Amino acid sequence: MTLIKSISGIRGTIGGVPGDNLTPADIVRFTAAYATFIRNSAAERCPRIVVGRDARISGEMVHRIITGTLMAMGCDVTDIGMATTPTTEIAVAKEAAAGGIIITASHNPRQWNALKLLNSQGEFLNAVEGAEILALAESGSYSFAPVDGLGKITQKQFLQEHIQSVLSLNLVDVDAIRAANFRVAVDCVNSVGGIAIPELLYALGVKEIFKLHCAPHGNFSHNPEPLPEHLTELSSLTRSSKATVGFAVDPDVDRLAIYCENGEPFGEEYTLVAMADYILQHTPGNTVSNLSSSRALRDITLARGGSYHAAAVGEVNVVEKMKEVGAVIGGEGNGGVIYPASHYGRDALVGIALFLTYLARTGKTPAQLRREYPSYYMAKQKVELTPDIDTDAILEKMKERFQEQQVTDIDGVKIDFPDKWVHLRKSNTEPIIRIYSEATSPEAAEAIGKEIIDLIRELA
Repeated sequence: MTLIKSISGIRGTIGGVPGDNLTPADIVRFTAAYATFIRNSAAERCPRIVVGRDARISGEMVHRIITGTLMAMGCDVTDIGMATTPTTEIAVAKEAAAGGIIITASHNPRQWNALKLLNSQGEFLNAVEGAEILALAESGSYSFAPVDGLGKITQKQFLQEHIQSVLSLNLVDVDAIRAANFRVAVDCVNSVGGIAIPELLYALGVKEIFKLHCAPHGNFSHNPEPLPEHLTELSSLTRSSKATVGFAVDPDVDRLAIYCENGEPFGEEYTLVAMADYILQHTPGNTVSNLSSSRALRDITLARGGSYHAAAVGEVNVVEKMKEVGAVIGGEGNGGVIYPASHYGRDALVGIALFLTYLARTGKTPAQLRREYPSYYMAKQKVELTPDIDTDAILEKMKERFQEQQVTDIDGVKIDFPDKWVHLRKSNTEPIIRIYSEATSPEAAEAIGKEIIDLIRELA
């Protein structure tokens, strides 16, 4: 059982002993610390905080504790109930709120839940802000409001506003999608996507939708991470129903996986690639992804006359780099698309609308579109660490060993070779070094990863 405290939020398994798991006592402690942080920087006497949750089983329990704690801390609450992560982010901005809490453990299994913390722009907190909240929680430096200072709660729904904001994007063409008469298969893993995605598709003019696991009861029908090995049902349904395309989302709907009409995965790395290809044709500019994302985005960006930039792993780092370089689109290779014309957050609803528009305007099938992009293959491996291994020293030695290659050290060590790359990152949650590698064949990607693993063991 686990409780992980990091700058990106608080996540853990439900039940057990306080301090070791995500228990009611821990939820109160970290919510109170966040409320203190918000009150210290907000102009209002009772700052407003938006709270939304995915559909996982523990969601209602965690939600009640969080909203009650925020009121006890003298914060007004806009409770948007069951909502996607991007819906909650948008709601913070529309409410002119001081912050927001998303109750979701994203792609983690059903026994997990988490508090993801937002600033007044509806974006994730940065490292300094996250560290301040953790310090407040550890020290217990917060106090609850007296009876006359308690916050109030307001209940609202923002899904339709979110959908309308997607439909109003200049590069979303509802008329073209409607005229294309698409047949769409979806797998929403029994979470909030089961509400949001069909609603979006109907609003886009899609009349035939083939649904898998769209009942939002939170008892996930399969591993909720949208990877091919977990989406075999969607693959079969897309093919057997003669659907134009298949879409899968994770429980909080910020990641999008696409399936071709033949039941083959489009590739999670290529969700962002396809979006960027479409956007760059109409809005020339720069792109950003994290260091562990496919080189294909760089290739597409350069081919469209833009500049590609890499950021450290983590949405907040990608967003920071996007703002710095004025990127027109960015995201992460796990199917997370960030389109600033909408908002600075990964959003599967935006991804679906843009992808369907691209298909409708080109008349191409997903398989035809996928064949137009450079083919890269990724391997993901890891090295177990023992307490006596100096990980930082190993990474420094790696930089020295490969100094003749292009080396990036903003997040671990990434080594770029002419025809492949390998990225070494020390895990924040486990005693391991993660090894990501990419090449023009699966064999080459595996080989460079294993070569690096052997070298790590030699240097250790």
